[in-house]
Amino acid sequence: MNRTAVNTARLAIIVSMLIFGTIGIFVRHVPMPSSVIALVRGMVGTLFLLVFSRLRKTPVDWAGVRKSLGLLILSGAFIGFNWILLFEAYRYTTVATATLCYYLAPAFVILASPVLFREKLTLRKGICVAVALAGMVFVSGVAETGFSGSGEFWGVLFGVGAAVLYASVVLMNKMLTGVPAFDRTIVQLGAAALALLPYVVVTEWGTAMDWSGPVIPLLLVMGIVHTGFAYALYFGGIKELPAQTSALLSYIDPVSAIILSAVFLREGLTASGVIGAVLVLGATLFSELSLPHKSK
Repeated sequence: MNRTAVNTARLAIIVSMLIFGTIGIFVRHVPMPSSVIALVRGMVGTLFLLVFSRLRKTPVDWAGVRKSLGLLILSGAFIGFNWILLFEAYRYTTVATATLCYYLAPAFVILASPVLFREKLTLRKGICVAVALAGMVFVSGVAETGFSGSGEFWGVLFGVGAAVLYASVVLMNKMLTGVPAFDRTIVQLGAAALALLPYVVVTEWGTAMDWSGPVIPLLLVMGIVHTGFAYALYFGGIKELPAQTSALLSYIDPVSAIILSAVFLREGLTASGVIGAVLVLGATLFSELSLPHKSK
């Protein structure tokens, strides 16, 4: 693969991670259950991509989709159940603990990639993963506060389960061949919405919903920008990069989310949070820098 394509794929993932990192600001201003927000994201994201594909006169290649339909539906369902488990983790434990557990996913991807894709796990990559994970401990604040609350075990269990599903989606997207990233994203988001629908019906049936004020515009932004557009960028980028590189770049999401929440939501950013952000971003940058070759 030429250098331009690699850099374009990296940029696509970085932009998608920065977009994902802003969604917390929008969610904070939507007075609805997290599962309902996730369902709307999936539905609006799917509809947006379908309309967009029609407007640009590049219809979905359903013949190609059918060849990988099983894996597409499975990975899409994993996205939906990943959202559900993550929301349950938030319910049982702190956001910091859930975030730490959830972002074990890139480590799972890096550890699995030598087995599934025969990608070499270099010492440099291994050290960068260890440093990034250490940074996530500082960012989450778990090192300072520890575990608290009787439901902490279930929160950790749900968070790790979400991480396993997230890693599985990344790995399955590496296995998909012959399906363009745009078409793949449409099917996966549609499958995610279908997977979330029965969960929302069971858990939120009869719950009063407030659709007034800026709720609908905010939901549309989350569905179009944070879901349809961002997922298309993300899945298109990881298809062109080694799984280990994609995994390390994904750490930009939680770090940017914490920094942006400190700026826009006035949530305190502690000294340990700053240290963690430096460690995570530093490890990501170092893993991607091209080291000069020694001359003979």
